[in-house]
Amino acid sequence: MRTVLIVVIVVAVALVAVAVVRALRSRQRPAPSPRDPFDPGESTFGDPRTLRAGDMVELLGDRLFVRGSLRLREGGYQWSEHFLDDVEGSRSWLSVEEDPDLEVVRWVRLKNSTLRPSATTLTHDGVEYRRDEHGTAQFVSEGTTGLGSAGRVEYVDFEGPRGRYLSFERFEGGEWEVAVGERVPPGTLTVYPGSDPVQR
Repeated sequence: MRTVLIVVIVVAVALVAVAVVRALRSRQRPAPSPRDPFDPGESTFGDPRTLRAGDMVELLGDRLFVRGSLRLREGGYQWSEHFLDDVEGSRSWLSVEEDPDLEVVRWVRLKNSTLRPSATTLTHDGVEYRRDEHGTAQFVSEGTTGLGSAGRVEYVDFEGPRGRYLSFERFEGGEWEVAVGERVPPGTLTVYPGSDPVQR
């Protein structure tokens, strides 16, 4: 009887000690550091930096297929442009770059535009755009883009208010192509990888 009582007391003391140690550890645990809810690494929507031909994206309810991609490089700076197609054949482009924050912009080409990138400010549809960047980049083409496998492109970018953009691109031997763009709000783009994500 005495032995049983001693065992019960020892077990009770051990349980109390474990409970005290756990309570002390939980108090010493540092508070979790704040995280950026729109960081692509933390996003449940997928990382647009991994987009490639064969993927699908959902943007504000529209399902779009990535038909091809351009990987561009200028000096040490890199970015991507993805050729998108929906089920009705409407085409647009999605640019993905870090400068330094991740910026995703959806672009729609302007057909038969008379705009040229010669001025410091341009107006289109009542929106004024200011010249922001001008340069020449090397590109590599993947999938269907309408371009060769590699080449050079001259670009001139203009920035407008509230995440609006106007861009000019001229590929080797071609004419200026004009597009208007709007920044894609964080959390509105979902990435669905293609059929062979192992090769990413």
